[in-house]
Amino acid sequence: MKTLDPAALECLAALVDEGSFERAAQRLAITQSAVSQRLRALEAEVGQLLVVRSRPPRLTEPGKVLLRYARQWQALRADAARELEATARPDERLPIAVNADSLATWVLPALDPLVQEGVSLELVVDDQDFTHDWLRQGAVLGCVTTVRQALRGCWVAPLGVMPYVAVASPGFVARHLPDGLHRGNFSRVPFLVFNRKDDMQRQWVSRAFGVRQPRLRERFVPSSEAYARAARMGWGVGVVPLLQVRAWLERGELVPLCPEVTVQVALYWHRWKLGDERRPGERAALISRIGDALIEGARGALLPLEAEDRSE
Repeated sequence: MKTLDPAALECLAALVDEGSFERAAQRLAITQSAVSQRLRALEAEVGQLLVVRSRPPRLTEPGKVLLRYARQWQALRADAARELEATARPDERLPIAVNADSLATWVLPALDPLVQEGVSLELVVDDQDFTHDWLRQGAVLGCVTTVRQALRGCWVAPLGVMPYVAVASPGFVARHLPDGLHRGNFSRVPFLVFNRKDDMQRQWVSRAFGVRQPRLRERFVPSSEAYARAARMGWGVGVVPLLQVRAWLERGELVPLCPEVTVQVALYWHRWKLGDERRPGERAALISRIGDALIEGARGALLPLEAEDRSE
């Protein structure tokens, strides 16, 4: 017999505890079909019937043997979790991934109370369409992303909408765009681009002028703060969060281009579920508090996003 699948053993224990396939699936945050498939695979592995599919389900004698094994596995896992919690360093860094524009605008004020309490954070920066990859790889415990659907074993909540607008300095407009930015001249003027993952400028041009896959003259400025400053200095057209440049627009230090055109970027907070959500350990509780702080900070900075159910 090969090594038994811990996930299948978990299904067996959940089925006994909950008394039905449906409630076992809810407890494990998987589908009822997945519970059945894992149990069938376990039965195929040991070559014996483990569960009588009655109401409620009943264990066979081989099933009872494996239930004892499942309980031992759960106990060992709980012991390991307690020991890991006990040996965790008080100053352990909690890594989360955020997009650069959020970091440059609303994220730091949102997290500041926690940092002032002494919470140690490690902020990983990437494009908002790619921060989710860091979570998928297990490199971070949570992320701010444009991805709406939660990974299995994760929790997701909507944050809000960040509108992006096209801007340029008054001097740049006077020199290069005396007739404004339009379909006939957008390809001849430089656009500022954050990095090679950044397609916000193409999204904006496509929306503004109905051009599919527009070709742009690009000047790369890989820093949100420097990007906005470069637009203000007249380096090119920038497509930036309205939140970041509102004050400069009000003072006339930047000029809006086609102000009726915006790109609305919806943002979501994702985090791994760590242990028992009803009785979280210290680390899980901190990640939960980080999420609460980001949700509250986003509520005050971003446009509201239509309410959605939190997913698992």
